[in-house]
Amino acid sequence: MNAMSAIGMIAIGSLGAASFYVPFKKVKDWAWESYWIVQGVAAWLLAPWLFAFFTVPDGSLFTIIAEAPESSKWLSAFFGVLWGVGGLTFGLSIRYLGIAMGQSIALGFCAAFGTLIPPIVAGENLFSSTVGILMVVGVSVCIAGIALIGYAGALKNQGLSEEERKEAIKEFALKKGLIIAFLAGLMSAAFSYGFEVGKPIDAVALKHGINPLYQSNPTLIFILGGGFITNLVYCVYLNIKNKTYKDYTTSSPSIFLNNVFFTFLAGFLWFLQFHFYGMGKSQLPADIAPFAWSILMALNIAIGNIWGIALGEWKGVSKKTMVFLVVGIVVLILSTFVVNLG
Repeated sequence: MNAMSAIGMIAIGSLGAASFYVPFKKVKDWAWESYWIVQGVAAWLLAPWLFAFFTVPDGSLFTIIAEAPESSKWLSAFFGVLWGVGGLTFGLSIRYLGIAMGQSIALGFCAAFGTLIPPIVAGENLFSSTVGILMVVGVSVCIAGIALIGYAGALKNQGLSEEERKEAIKEFALKKGLIIAFLAGLMSAAFSYGFEVGKPIDAVALKHGINPLYQSNPTLIFILGGGFITNLVYCVYLNIKNKTYKDYTTSSPSIFLNNVFFTFLAGFLWFLQFHFYGMGKSQLPADIAPFAWSILMALNIAIGNIWGIALGEWKGVSKKTMVFLVVGIVVLILSTFVVNLG
């Protein structure tokens, strides 16, 4: 399989990931913490087990899990817990910045940290090879793109009335959103390292005859399981604090079913990014594989901004603001493909 076909698989996952927040627009009467954890049940518990069960050879999933090294399972779950903080704050960044700007900034940081963390932790000198230098250059360009998009957000904040901001994004808050987006990107990058420490689990799955395209599906059970714990604790805390636990019991049957349907749809769309990411990464040539994470984030950013514009999140802003937004997006996306210079 060539690199373009592998990237095409990653792109399919990106389409799901960048679109996952759209079904939330159809959720009625539930607080954020209520619908966020329900989509988490679909994305972080049900989907990983279902996809793993149906992609491993018959009856071997529990055997693979039993034979996988304990250290790999625990480390994958640990990095999943760290990623869970990122996943949680990622949702908040979209809540305060909107789909377009929230995804661009959070995923930009995620691309940068997720690309650099594995080689740095492995003790590699990034300046000793062409690939390492390209990583550093790409991350630097990535930060420049984030700055441009952040400036576009500042211009947007200045140029719109309070009523216009609320119409586009009900809870728009630039400063709070930018801080949360940085934290989301930093912690979400832990997912990338979760894949690295989970490679021994992949090896056991391959030994039992799993198709190499799906070799990372058992590993996802542990990474996402860890992430679910983080989100569950915080959302239950908010449910109790805000007394929104009543959302689950006081909604009419029609609203309850509507909300479960759209939150589950969001969850499964979100999960697709890592199912197809694992497929695509397994088929990438060795010299491009280290950039798989950046490619995923870049495609998420591109599709996320298409959704943001389509949903009118930048409606009414000046041409100057749109220029900075578009240039920032282009710079951010190009930064992840610096590898092509090599």
